[in-house]
Amino acid sequence: MFAKSIVRTPGKSMVEGISTAGLGLPDYELALRQHASYIEALKACGLDVTILLADEAFPDSTFVEDVALLTKNCAIITNPGANSRRGEIASMKEVLKGFYENNEEIQEPGRVEAGDIMMVGDHFYIGLSERTNQEGAAQVIGFLEKYGMSGSVVTLDEVLHLKTGVAYLEENNLLACGEFLTKNEFQKFNILEIDRDESYAANCIWVNGAVLMPKGYPKARKTIEGAGYSIIEVDVSEFRKLDGGLSCLSLRF
Repeated sequence: MFAKSIVRTPGKSMVEGISTAGLGLPDYELALRQHASYIEALKACGLDVTILLADEAFPDSTFVEDVALLTKNCAIITNPGANSRRGEIASMKEVLKGFYENNEEIQEPGRVEAGDIMMVGDHFYIGLSERTNQEGAAQVIGFLEKYGMSGSVVTLDEVLHLKTGVAYLEENNLLACGEFLTKNEFQKFNILEIDRDESYAANCIWVNGAVLMPKGYPKARKTIEGAGYSIIEVDVSEFRKLDGGLSCLSLRF
């Protein structure tokens, strides 16, 4: 169960954020409304939400998940693979000092974005991607083991981040799409398949028994509801334009 969450208000500079989606520029005012709805969804799940001010110096900084991995025993500040995002680390370090006594930090040449890390109990799956390298993953695993947890790596072939295509919904249920349907590492789970034409819906988040999912994916909704979950749909269309998903927009702990 989660008790707290951290989000950051998107800045006007978000229109300059990293994107390979080819969906056009985000509508800033609409993004603000969607972000506010996202916060309300987190609160509806019982979370105390800390809202950080927009940081105009870093267009992608609303995607707070990538710059820190929060566990029950420690916080790990990452070293993002995207050069333009490394400056986000300094402010997040200060924020997390107010929540954690044990704070660790990924060092060069390690590169990690926590969108590549999926928590399953005390074990963490770490995707090796364009944004997360072997050295970074090794450092994460070292920190996890230091605090009584564990980690392992998963090679990615098709997607930006691990959690672009997979989400753990607790109770041994794994939402998966594309290459993750056949990964050996995940065959022990009950796999809930998301069709490729609704692949964006694979990035959902489980929060205290409910599943937050992006609005507009009826087949994925039917699959998740069929597994017994209550659903809160959130429209994040403007964040999709920046390659971001539901999980990217918050830290949950």
